[in-house]
This record gives sequence, C-alpha cells and structure tokens, in this order.
Amino acid sequence: MTFPDDKFSGIGAFIDAYAEQVAKGFASIDRDLLAKAGDILDKTYADGGVVYVCGNGGSAAISNHFHCDHLKGVQTDTTLKPRVVSLSSTVETLTAIANDISYDEVFVYQLRTMANAGDTLVTVSSSGDSENVVRAAEWATDNGVSVISFTGFSGGRSAGLADVNLHVDGDNYGVVEDVHQSIMHVLAQYLRMKRMDAGLISERKF
Repeated sequence: MTFPDDKFSGIGAFIDAYAEQVAKGFASIDRDLLAKAGDILDKTYADGGVVYVCGNGGSAAISNHFHCDHLKGVQTDTTLKPRVVSLSSTVETLTAIANDISYDEVFVYQLRTMANAGDTLVTVSSSGDSENVVRAAEWATDNGVSVISFTGFSGGRSAGLADVNLHVDGDNYGVVEDVHQSIMHVLAQYLRMKRMDAGLISERKF
C-alpha cells in the first residue's frame, strides 16, 4: 500500500494523515546510524576536510540548505569552520557538464575535480537510485571519501554504497523529503550544541 491510496474528504483529513506518515518516517530513522553520521561530519569539519552534498529536484534544495545550515549554523558559537560545497548549486557548471557530457556525470565530475581522501559526500535521494547520485557515491567509496546517504522508498543503490545510510521508511516524496530536511537540521543543530559552551544554549536561537 502506498500513501495516499485514495482521495480524502478534505484537506484537514489529508494533513492529519500526512502528519502521521511524517511521524512514522521520523520513528524509522536508526538512531545509532544518525549518531555515526554526526561523528563523521564532526570529524570532517574538525580535520579541515570538505563535506560535499548533492541531490536532484527537492533533494537539490535540501543539499543547498545543508550548505547554509552547516557552513554558517554549525560554526556559530563554536570553533569549527565547516567547509561545505553543494554540488547541486551552480547552474552554469551543472548545465555545462550535462550538455557537453551527460547529466549522469554532473556530480561525479565535480567530485573528481575537487574532492580528496578524508572528505565526506552526503547524497540526498528519496529513491536512492538517481544515476548521477549513484555515480558520485561509487567514486567516493573508491577514493577514500566517506559517504552518508539520505534515502527513502527501497533505498536504491545509494543505500548499499554508503558508509552510513539514513533511511526513511516512506513511499511519498513529500514525506521523505520533509524528514530528510529535518535530519539535515538535526545534524546541524546537534553538532553546534555539541561544540558550544553549555551556558550559551538557552541564550541562543536555533
């Protein structure tokens, strides 16, 4: 069974059902794997490595938002200086690679050009099976770059390639993307709190 599987009597009933699906998505996240993802990001930032993020469509928006909240948010009131690059953000580069080579190469081409062993790649893909995301993850695993994947649905090939797969149990793109966005926020805010003076936390806005 998928969600939704029939019409709803009104938008009120639909939002209640949608919220229930989001809650189930949150409950399905493996907390131990989430902690492991946090440790990988924290170490990459502390060691001066670069975190690269990529995704398509709504997942591209999450990748760009990741850049904002981790580059700026994580370093607020901490000693970290996160270096974050969204491979989804530069339209000129993306379209040049897609036009001249293939859309399947838009992320891995950039990754090959810039990434080094010790860096981290975060892939955001609801299906987990977008070819350009998979190619980036394959290159990363072969070149000493840690991979954290955000997935939904069946997990796709991205799940099997990742050092840490943060999987959301859901089959609705909106629901999965909403939870992925929240995972991004949770990681950013937790890493910030982890490095902050405890006395500052109640005085700050998150």
